[in-house]
Amino acid sequence: MEPSAQRLSASLRGLAATIVELAQVRLELFSVEAQEEVLRVAGLVVYGVIALVCMALGLCFLAILITVALWDEHRLAALGAFTGLFLLVGLVAIGQARARVLRGSRLFSATIDELRQDREALEP
Repeated sequence: MEPSAQRLSASLRGLAATIVELAQVRLELFSVEAQEEVLRVAGLVVYGVIALVCMALGLCFLAILITVALWDEHRLAALGAFTGLFLLVGLVAIGQARARVLRGSRLFSATIDELRQDREALEP
């Protein structure tokens, strides 16, 4: 082979190696972000379920306690007030959950930003 062909071949191999290395780094970043997101969501779900169960039990026992305390005089008023309160809190929670879902963070934003920077760097 002549020297210019050898240089071209070496240059192409170097370019291919660089592209493969770049792809590997981006995939590793993607993998790390995916793992972080899974851990974050799992933690939120666990704490959310624990909080939900404990708060629900606490509110139910409080409602029962107050209803029993007011049983002779105002039992229907107490039951109606607690029903309205629980429904209102439930509607507010649904609204907040919906807003969080709509406002949610963009998944893999760091990977997407890095790929955008790579594309911009390669454009003429």
